[in-house]
Amino acid sequence: MSTYEAAGVSIEKGEAVVERLRAAVESTGATGFGAFAGLHPLDRRRLLAASTDGVGTKLILARRRGALRECGADLAAHCINDVITCGAEPLLFLDYVAANRIDLEQVAELVEGAAEVCRAAGVALVGGETAELPGIYEQDELDFAGTCVGIVDRDRVLDGSQVAEGDVVVGLPSSGVHANGFTLVRRVLELEDYDGDDLLAPTRLYLEDARRLRDRARAFAHITGGGVADNLARVVPDGLRAELDWDAWERPPVFTWLARHVEEEELRRVFNLGIGFCAVVAEAAPDELAIGKVVRA
Repeated sequence: MSTYEAAGVSIEKGEAVVERLRAAVESTGATGFGAFAGLHPLDRRRLLAASTDGVGTKLILARRRGALRECGADLAAHCINDVITCGAEPLLFLDYVAANRIDLEQVAELVEGAAEVCRAAGVALVGGETAELPGIYEQDELDFAGTCVGIVDRDRVLDGSQVAEGDVVVGLPSSGVHANGFTLVRRVLELEDYDGDDLLAPTRLYLEDARRLRDRARAFAHITGGGVADNLARVVPDGLRAELDWDAWERPPVFTWLARHVEEEELRRVFNLGIGFCAVVAEAAPDELAIGKVVRA
């Protein structure tokens, strides 16, 4: 069976890098390192929240299948989703495009896709950078990264500190794979093709869901690399853990395809499996999808 590490990506090494850099980052006065978004005081009442991320190797597949605009939407939604996990309102977005050789049409598709999501979120795309780096990128390949900045009142920050035993985990559906795990996806595509819409569907924007839930949410988790369990662990305090009911929701078809080539444990470590965002609340409403509960570790 295929694994993420065999395909070239080590989740453990990524976690080790975060810990290795922690002291250097926190020495600058930064807070929230390792969270979905970093926080910095703006004044006595408010904090800025910021997050930077990229689309990763999904770009390789999307370029070949003519879906770069979807990757532009991926980037903006991904960064905005990270920022809203702390209860912030997103304000602005910047992007960075780098390639072996700049193709104007490809760059336009990426930026237009990002701008579409920014308009929907009321976020200003205030600028960015475009770079030709033939000594770094292979011919025809490109990269796309971005930064979102938001704002939140100090007394409304969601950091997971209020999460308690007995709380309920509410799951919000993903549109498919989103933008994590594509190094493994591409390896599986060498074994069996798949062309369902949920493979390259853009990351879903969860801004309206977060606005609806944040008055009673104790924590939010954006389900990216590491899957549902590992991302929830980032917002659940020490001594507690999220106990998930993996049968509580129906997975999109793309994960059935992946499961033919990837073990269940590895699927859970790498992919969102149909849940793209989670809220930890005291009690789920009747129309909400409860996928687990908080228990003693």
